[in-house]
Amino acid sequence: MTTTPSLAELDTPAALIDLPRMQRNIARMQERMDALGVRFRPHVKTSKCTPVARAQLAAGAQGITVSTLKEAAQFHADGIDDILYAVGMAAAKLPQALALRRAGCRLKIITDSLASARAIADFGRAQGEAFEVLIEIDTDGHRSGIKPGEAALLEVGRVLHDGGMRLAGVLTHAGSSYELDTPEALAAMAEQERAGCVQAAERLRAAGLPCAVVSVGSTPTALSAARLDGVTEVRAGVYVFFDLVMHNIGVCAPEDIALSVLATVIGHQAEKGWAILDAGWMAMSRDRGTAKQKHDFGYGQACDLEGRVIEGYVLSGANQEHGILSLADGTAADIVERFPIGTRLRILPNHACATGAQFPEYQALAQDGSLRAWPRLHGW
Repeated sequence: MTTTPSLAELDTPAALIDLPRMQRNIARMQERMDALGVRFRPHVKTSKCTPVARAQLAAGAQGITVSTLKEAAQFHADGIDDILYAVGMAAAKLPQALALRRAGCRLKIITDSLASARAIADFGRAQGEAFEVLIEIDTDGHRSGIKPGEAALLEVGRVLHDGGMRLAGVLTHAGSSYELDTPEALAAMAEQERAGCVQAAERLRAAGLPCAVVSVGSTPTALSAARLDGVTEVRAGVYVFFDLVMHNIGVCAPEDIALSVLATVIGHQAEKGWAILDAGWMAMSRDRGTAKQKHDFGYGQACDLEGRVIEGYVLSGANQEHGILSLADGTAADIVERFPIGTRLRILPNHACATGAQFPEYQALAQDGSLRAWPRLHGW
């Protein structure tokens, strides 16, 4: 009989999912989307893990969003068919998208340029395939997309529609919400995101072009929107685990963060007030997303083995395989007595997506303390 290791026996560093926390996060977001009357399509790039996606779908999500075609292929192989690939379509990847659709995947793709739209239409016609395409809208100047009032919006729409493709709708992502940290600012950004995407949809319809889907979303705006009139679906990803960046933004508490890295104390620099852990930036990632926020957590917040925050102690520095645990204020505490060699800690990450990406699998930690290994997809 195979025995399941305990947290005290697990090899470190290891990526832990606190299942009760994860399930609460899933329920919170789904209940909010249901109350706002919109379909929810979670972005699974955060977990890249089929059991996590299945938990989201079981709670009421309809379809998933992915960031790579490799993700799309894996989730389709695992029985999830309704998939949105929410990265601008490169012409060289169209054969992969075609293969997925021919295999029965209801894959949707996006574009935000005439050149890409023409490539999609030309390839689709040549292959006898009517790709389902959404136009990406820029509602906050953060990254990609066509602005709601630009002439290019209608030009791209016509190229797709007249080229025989299925113009499915519009989508946007208010990534600049990550730069905010008050309820008022987040609510205003959520409304800006909604209004801009709805405006784009209305322009397409007024021009006689189809636009059934109006898709918006980021975790901060999804949790801050007062209304979503005109929106048909919301996408959000990191909410499933949350992280310290989301905590600084104000949409979760540390006790909501479901992903942590289990690490072991392997040494000390007592005169500096340092404990050395076996989890460096190869485990936590290089992401220092909290450095520009109101509270800098270094490379992560220290918690005890039960997941309780150890106030003041952060991973203040990191080398490839070594993490430096110390007081955030730089004072030299009695680190040797507080954290003897062999002590196990859980470190909350700055950015759950980046930290998860460092590991080939998660250890899913249930309420009763049992662990299950859940594979995580790697690569592109």
